[in-house]
Amino acid sequence: MSEPSFRAVYVISVAAQLSGMHPQTLRNYERSGLLDPSRTTGGSRRYSEHDLVRLRRIQDLTNAGINLEGVKRILMLEAELDVARAALAQLSDRARESVEETHRHYRRDLVPVPSTVAVIFDPRNNLRR
Repeated sequence: MSEPSFRAVYVISVAAQLSGMHPQTLRNYERSGLLDPSRTTGGSRRYSEHDLVRLRRIQDLTNAGINLEGVKRILMLEAELDVARAALAQLSDRARESVEETHRHYRRDLVPVPSTVAVIFDPRNNLRR
């Protein structure tokens, strides 16, 4: 599944229809700080696919009985979790690359040893085994 686009293309009436909400609800969400649609130079709101995904998430949470302050907190925590996951993935990738580089270094330092015969000398009785 691809990431939703951040390109703002929908006017408020279309965004409301696509999200199944009333335009006033979208304005209320914006006033509450739950949504931040783009604005044209004339000041008209423009909504992106990303905004619509966020609206659906807000709707799911409010339908579950969570008030708008709770929704705001959940969305903030989910955003923090996304950042932490991305950082963890980056650190994991760097650690994996470091281990692979170390292994390549070990392989480069290994020198093949031809088959040899070992001669062991026992100094106690001057015998060769």
